[in-house]
Amino acid sequence: MSDNFQMDYPLVLARQLQHHLRSLRKVRGLTQAELAQRLGVVQSRVADIEANPGAVSLDQLMRVLAALDAQLVVRDLQALKTTGAPLSGGQATSKVSSSSAKAASTAQDKNNPPKGQW
Repeated sequence: MSDNFQMDYPLVLARQLQHHLRSLRKVRGLTQAELAQRLGVVQSRVADIEANPGAVSLDQLMRVLAALDAQLVVRDLQALKTTGAPLSGGQATSKVSSSSAKAASTAQDKNNPPKGQW
């Protein structure tokens, strides 16, 4: 594998995030309590988010992904079909993508998010 290797996980339903959020946290070597500390929330909130990610706001989901060094990517499949570019990874219109870069969608430092907003 090269240094540019990237794993894509096409999603169709919010509930599919359950497995991916938990897996990303574990791959990063974090407990729910450690992730909660990064987010400025209690451990039970992380458990709730992992159990039902469709019930959190997009802003909260983006903060969780940033803390896990991952990001949400929206892929325009229609444009890809029109240009003839190969579709990698599936038919979904959005995905969670592991990345070594910080999530560009959030201006918050993942180690110092604002407290009390969840």
